[in-house]
Amino acid sequence: MQLEGSCHCKAVRFSVVSHEPVPFMRCYCSICRKTAGTGGFAINLGADHTTLKVQGEENLSVYRAKMDDGSTSGGQRHFCRQCGSALWLYDPEYPDLVHPHAGAIDTPLPAPPSVTHMMLGSKPEWVAVVVDREDQIFDTYPQESLADWHRRHHLTR
Repeated sequence: MQLEGSCHCKAVRFSVVSHEPVPFMRCYCSICRKTAGTGGFAINLGADHTTLKVQGEENLSVYRAKMDDGSTSGGQRHFCRQCGSALWLYDPEYPDLVHPHAGAIDTPLPAPPSVTHMMLGSKPEWVAVVVDREDQIFDTYPQESLADWHRRHHLTR
């Protein structure tokens, strides 16, 4: 599925092809929550990094998170330096993948049949987690990848 995205001020626009376009995985870790979260979580999609096309690249900045052990994450969180919108995550350890933030996507996205709540061990008390009967919950990372979840639900595009 071709996805079109942008920051709030439209200084950065991008397109990317996603085979995992259903926004089902809510991450409550402090990094996602503080850099891109709105309801106390962030939703990332899976996409093919080789298809990423960017307009307004001069308006991009990258943040690499500081980890609890003092190291710096390899993950590059791209955001607009004009308005601060979180746009996508790229990690050179997985060079074929890019993870656009669902909130930056302008293309209508399909509704998920269920939600995976991950990194709940990191969420603050004020965040209310609404879990439906079909949802899965994890204190850390689930074993199932974005691609595996889409395949299991027959939603790969």
